Amino acid sequence: RVKPPERPRGREGAFGFMQGGVSSERPSESTIRQVGDAIAETKRGDGDVLAVCGPALVHSGAREDLARLVREGFVDMLSTGNGFAVHDIERDLYGTSLGMDTESLDHPRKGHKHHIYTISEIIRAGGIEAAVDEGIVDSGVMCECVTNDVPYVIAGSIRDDGPLPDTITDAVEAQDAIREQAHEADLVLMLSTLLHSVAVGNCLPSTTRTVCVDINPATVTQLLDRGSDQAIGMVTDIGTFVPTLADHLLDEE
Repeated sequence: RVKPPERPRGREGAFGFMQGGVSSERPSESTIRQVGDAIAETKRGDGDVLAVCGPALVHSGAREDLARLVREGFVDMLSTGNGFAVHDIERDLYGTSLGMDTESLDHPRKGHKHHIYTISEIIRAGGIEAAVDEGIVDSGVMCECVTNDVPYVIAGSIRDDGPLPDTITDAVEAQDAIREQAHEADLVLMLSTLLHSVAVGNCLPSTTRTVCVDINPATVTQLLDRGSDQAIGMVTDIGTFVPTLADHLLDEE
């Protein structure tokens, strides 16, 4: 028997609130609070939250706040690409993201090579988990995933530097791993990555709640066009969304 997706009556709640189309002219803070409430509700029901992350999350300075969410148990799985993992670890090792200091906005000499140095360090250690165990990497999203036993899938692509030893370079194998995560997820956060969000979205059941966040309206529109009434979208800077979401969820505890 087919069970139709939940349809909020009276257009109430976060997943009815944003059904009026994609626009940046919406009350971001109110919407983020409702997304936070949906995550908290999912966790209270023993559901799993999957975060799909792009490297812009690190570049924009939101890495520490996502790491807090992983540490406090609000993110149960991570799906990402080689770029996000590399720049997250680069930020820990060198204080930069793609060669730029995300706090001072300075560009250190030879900073453009930091991501290559980062990949070399992780290869030398034998992988991300080994680097964390040895104390080479001691902060960031990937570190929190290892420390808190949060499973992650790093799907590779033809344009990757390196890649990291943990990156799945076989496309079919990566898709199988993504599909397994997608079927376990009860709520999915798609954060500033079109390609990986599409990959995950193609594997999601129509009943899975999905939150799409990107600064590009076309990206959000494309992700929402899966046709699910369980998907909402926000056109905003990921560097604003994640810290506000983390503050709301952690302050409510």
